[in-house]
Amino acid sequence: MSNPKRELAVVALSTAESSPGNFALILEEVETRRRIPVVIGQAEAQSIAVCMERMQPARPLTHDLYKTTLEALGGTLKEVLIHSVQGGVFHAKLSIEKPDKTLLELDARTSDAIAIALRMGAPIYAFESVVEEAGLMAEVFFGKNRKSLSEYTLPELEELLRRILEKEDYEIAVRIRDFIEKRKKADND
Repeated sequence: MSNPKRELAVVALSTAESSPGNFALILEEVETRRRIPVVIGQAEAQSIAVCMERMQPARPLTHDLYKTTLEALGGTLKEVLIHSVQGGVFHAKLSIEKPDKTLLELDARTSDAIAIALRMGAPIYAFESVVEEAGLMAEVFFGKNRKSLSEYTLPELEELLRRILEKEDYEIAVRIRDFIEKRKKADND
């Protein structure tokens, strides 16, 4: 079974309401506009923001050092691939072309991989399966041909709740559960 890659773009960075002290990096699939929220730490958010805003810090940040080192060694970052999401944690690989044209794949935290890709102008991809799984929460809050939870059928809401609980995102699950209870109550009145 094929699992094609989908190109992603970084479209937003904001504080993560469901995870105080962290940030939400919003990735958007280029072709379909599906969005994926990735919760990242403060240091990575700062590094990504510095790059997005084209700011020049007085001294290089860690991701700048990685870029400079890779370039000094003659390597090229070909792409970043978010290959899986497990328990709400994204897993990524850096695909680096060495001077002899062989490829080297390195595991990386998704936030670090994206910070480096932005600096090096490398494309960011995710497997379709990752976009499908991770895009679920984004559909609820950003909408995918729907404007609110009220446009979901009761069976769709129950399936959505089941999938959110699997991700252990209890804050979102509570909102959906409460909406389901209101819907059921309204249906019985």
